[in-house]
Amino acid sequence: MLHEPLVILDFETTGLKPHAGDRITEVGLVRIEGGRIVDRYQSLANCQVRVPRFITSYTGITQQMVDEAPPVERVMREAMAFIGGTVVVAHSASFDERFLLRECRRLHLSVEIEPFLCSMRLARRIYPDLESHALGVLAHALKLPSCGAAHRAGADAEMTAQLMLQIGHELTQMRSGITVTTQLLRRVMRMPVARVQTGLEKLCA
Repeated sequence: MLHEPLVILDFETTGLKPHAGDRITEVGLVRIEGGRIVDRYQSLANCQVRVPRFITSYTGITQQMVDEAPPVERVMREAMAFIGGTVVVAHSASFDERFLLRECRRLHLSVEIEPFLCSMRLARRIYPDLESHALGVLAHALKLPSCGAAHRAGADAEMTAQLMLQIGHELTQMRSGITVTTQLLRRVMRMPVARVQTGLEKLCA
């Protein structure tokens, strides 16, 4: 079981490059405490930008949906309040972390947040035999509960939360009596894939 609270974050965006002007269009957040999901936040965000057609075809988020959404400043303030001082997890975390920091800078929002945990890097170490560690592949392989349409922030955050709960369970199965803290998860992320079991034994020695 996960020993400490975590907030799972997922952004939908207009592209891949926040430094080149891409912006968020939707945020999904899920809070885990005591080994279960206890709260959620989801909102579209109006950044007053054009939504490319390929993004609409990929996510289902249209220009009209974004135009009618709450302003991004309000959404980001609510999202940061939801996160508080909790450690954040995202799947392929560097992507979401870059967007969060960029949006906070744009909006002059102060941000004091620890480096994100990456559920993809963790999954590569806990499930090394899978050909892919994309979220959808993991969800299917691990038979995680259905969480709604893929490539929407709320559904993907929910699926990532289910994945993190499963990873917490797997770690306790790999090493009896282990306490799954955020510090442990960071150490696992840095372990060579082939040496996770040995690494856990050393940590628990």
